[in-house]
Amino acid sequence: MRLTDYTLTTAATMTALMAGLFFSYSISVCRGLGKLDDLEFLKAMQHINREIQNPIFFACFFGALIMLPITTIQQYSQNQNSFVLLFIATLVYLTGVFGVTAFANVPLNNKLDLFDLSTATGTIAKQMRNSFEIRWNYWNNVRTVASLSSIVFVILACILNKTK
Repeated sequence: MRLTDYTLTTAATMTALMAGLFFSYSISVCRGLGKLDDLEFLKAMQHINREIQNPIFFACFFGALIMLPITTIQQYSQNQNSFVLLFIATLVYLTGVFGVTAFANVPLNNKLDLFDLSTATGTIAKQMRNSFEIRWNYWNNVRTVASLSSIVFVILACILNKTK
């Protein structure tokens, strides 16, 4: 195997893991959390948002962000078709996953983290949930579509890279 095969495989794996994470949230976790009452929902999301910040998540999230451009650059002189597909995958991941996470989901998570559940009345908890849940789920669905799109482009690049 060539070095480019290793970087392409690593980029594909990291991107696929992130796509799977966001997809799982969209089709199960968010739906399950949606069944909880307001205080339970807010408490669960606070815990989830704290626990997701771990070395494995960061390795995959930033690993894809780093490996996608590296493998794209490597393909520039080797396979123009793979290069184009990887360039698109990189742009989609950068904007639709990293950008949305940094500028939409993380600020919502930070706002929720500062919310004191111990003093929240039912009305205040409902207001917080209403200002958080729909927006967070919407942006998570954007990340899901973006990460799934990105991995499809990476898979197509892998196929083209193999047939060259």
